[in-house]
Amino acid sequence: MNRLKCLCALCLGLVLAGCVHGFGRPLPYEAWRLGFLAPNYMEVWIETADAVDIQGHVFRRAMSGVAAIRTPPYFKGGPVGWPANPSWGAGKDVHGADLPRLIYVRWQSLVEPQTYEAYVEIPEVTRQLMIKGEMAYCGARNKWLTDYRNALTIGLAPGGISKAWVMGPCLSPVEVTRVQGSVVAVGPYDGTSGGEHRPLTETSKAYIEKFGIPYGSW
Repeated sequence: MNRLKCLCALCLGLVLAGCVHGFGRPLPYEAWRLGFLAPNYMEVWIETADAVDIQGHVFRRAMSGVAAIRTPPYFKGGPVGWPANPSWGAGKDVHGADLPRLIYVRWQSLVEPQTYEAYVEIPEVTRQLMIKGEMAYCGARNKWLTDYRNALTIGLAPGGISKAWVMGPCLSPVEVTRVQGSVVAVGPYDGTSGGEHRPLTETSKAYIEKFGIPYGSW
């Protein structure tokens, strides 16, 4: 609850200070999407991802659970660095929300294991990108059309790193920000699990035992 109050207080202060623009402007699409991904083998479990829009509305658990990840057999896929064209990740549409102002995410990094939290602030320039229509060739539809970057994707990596992009179905990703998260002192599940994290799959466990974690590459 303290974290929720912190989110609301921060965003209310920004709104009152006149730091957000486009207040109440209708979106050119039904909803924007919040998705999450992780580097190959670097499994995570999202305890909660709360979204706050520019009007100060809080959307608790806008996303939770697994992030998109690849665990190729025989270690055929290194986890170093982020992909040049990240996917949308595993996620959901945030219905009823105006443009995003802040994303709070608390997750378990299963390969360490450790629990982190991060506050990902979305700058005004990104919000303007999200409502800017651009002509793009859409291969899936085999035609040119007006597209929007209506997807916000956040990558979660060991060491508490989170990195965000905005992208559209037919538009290339644009980097938003990189945030260094902090360790949650009470541990996973707000301290209710006795320090026990979710189990790591055998494939990822074998990769870590053989190659370790490439800290500093994200």
